[in-house]
Amino acid sequence: MIRVVLADDQALVRAGFRALLDAQDDIEIVGEAANGDEAVAATKETRPDVVLMDIRMPGSDGLEATRRIGDDPDLRAVKVVMLTTFEIDEYVFEAIRAGASGFLVKDTEPVELLRAVRAVADGDALLSPGVTRRLIEAFATQSREPRPSSDLDQLTQREREVMALVAEGLTNDEIAERLFVSPATAKTHVNRAMTKLGARDRAQLVVAAYQSGLVRPGWLD
Repeated sequence: MIRVVLADDQALVRAGFRALLDAQDDIEIVGEAANGDEAVAATKETRPDVVLMDIRMPGSDGLEATRRIGDDPDLRAVKVVMLTTFEIDEYVFEAIRAGASGFLVKDTEPVELLRAVRAVADGDALLSPGVTRRLIEAFATQSREPRPSSDLDQLTQREREVMALVAEGLTNDEIAERLFVSPATAKTHVNRAMTKLGARDRAQLVVAAYQSGLVRPGWLD
């Protein structure tokens, strides 16, 4: 059973998500919140698998709540998915650095919402190529020349290759197709890279890929 907390200041939005998610046999809503403080409290109390977190909320917003959840060692297994009005949101970069596993547009199709919740609970990240491009561009504005990281020395050549493909926004199935391996093998390589680099999810692998110099601005063009 996938346990979910809903955090959005609009009760109507929460009600819509609850109606959809509660109707699934494998998903359970275990808490709701109308602001960031409530979201953190609900997460600590219920220890969900996934938090659907609105970025813009009054008081303590979703960005701050995501950072607090990410900084809590006891909540390391919790995956946060940010809810945005538009995919290109000004807080995308900061939210990923804060520990978000991905993004969903609020008016996304129901089938896509369900797919997203299940994917994130399974360890995948929701990073479209557009969001990935903005993430890399944001790093580019901070540093013209990323410094090579010795952390990559821990990875095998195949793990580096897989890490670059994760940063491209590919799923395990797409990586498997690109490298002519099974999806299970691709997932194993991804998990090993995350473990070695201390990344909590695939989104943070994208961050590490740029910080280490493995990928650079313009590589998605």
